[in-house]
Amino acid sequence: MAKSGWNVVVSNHRGLGGVTITSDCLYNAGWTEDARKVIGHLHTQYPQAPLFAVGTSIGANVLVKYLGEEGVNTAIVGAVAICSPWDLLIGDRFIKRRFAQRCYDKALGIGLKVYAQLHRSILPRLTDWDSISKICCIRDYDQHVTCVLNDFEHFFRPLSPKTVDTYYRKVSCSSYVGNVRVPLLCISALDDPVCSRETIPWDECRANKNVVLATTQHGGHLGHLEGLTGKSLWWVRAVDEFFCAFNSSSLIRREKIQNNTVNSSPLKSIDEAPYVNIREDGLVTAFGEDPSGELGNEQLVKDDKVGDSVRVNNGTVQQEPNATTQFDPVRCPNINAMMVPIKNCLNQLSGRSKISMWVLACVAITTTWPILGSLLFKRKLRNNFSSSSTKR
Repeated sequence: MAKSGWNVVVSNHRGLGGVTITSDCLYNAGWTEDARKVIGHLHTQYPQAPLFAVGTSIGANVLVKYLGEEGVNTAIVGAVAICSPWDLLIGDRFIKRRFAQRCYDKALGIGLKVYAQLHRSILPRLTDWDSISKICCIRDYDQHVTCVLNDFEHFFRPLSPKTVDTYYRKVSCSSYVGNVRVPLLCISALDDPVCSRETIPWDECRANKNVVLATTQHGGHLGHLEGLTGKSLWWVRAVDEFFCAFNSSSLIRREKIQNNTVNSSPLKSIDEAPYVNIREDGLVTAFGEDPSGELGNEQLVKDDKVGDSVRVNNGTVQQEPNATTQFDPVRCPNINAMMVPIKNCLNQLSGRSKISMWVLACVAITTTWPILGSLLFKRKLRNNFSSSSTKR
């Protein structure tokens, strides 16, 4: 992002990044006060600068929850949530379901245990240290640290007792995404081993015209590696393109509208595909119900009743007259359209990296040379035998 010209500010969670704890509070999946303070400070220092926000994993849950809490009162003009857990209660059940997920659960639990040990100077007087030393999974940490150390009075009132399941229900951002009033791009991988696809709020995202939900078949948790070397991340490029397109559009000056009504469930079934699809070349194609709510560099929306077409180019709308002829792709094949799958495969393999192209060429030569050499050798032997038989 910094290479693309963005002024980047990184905000770590409390107690991370080598920063010591100065209060009796650690970060958690629903703590939005730190993000609120950082965004408010940046807006005060740079009141004329548009602020964009990116959250990953638990940070994505915090970001979406913050945007839902603030509504139109936030200084953020656009945001992206990468691999959000969405529903922590379902995620807690999912991460204990299979062996691979249990390995992730244990690894993350050990990481949280190490995080707690870094702040041993304050934790023993606030919670049971013996219980912390026995942490082996995420739920253990939330039970012995999160629900004990942090002040969740505004979360749990009037619910009692303060259970881990109650904490998961209260801090899940899926309950807040319906109140987001700024353009929000949500990217989730369907093969995420940590955040299950079962947690994705399909209907809530589809009902909110400010939210664009993009799902990929592969990518894992914060993966989406590009090229054979995997030295770049696709989602970083997608975030940059989304912010650049929105920053150059007139929609950035659109007034935020607060909708006090509860979002009703759309007529579509959640079994249908989401209204955003990720193509093999990494492009995001939208096929939602509301064309005006979609954002892109170039988008074509057709009206079946009238026959007119509207083309959106960088925020400007141009209407084209009714078309008198219809194009039949079967009778009129397009060579460029036939080349698209081949180009997509090459782009996916190369990842726009010269090193990947050289590696691909070396692999091709290495695998084809023995076959080609054997064929040439057989042909040479055949010619020798034929010439010797002719002489006889």
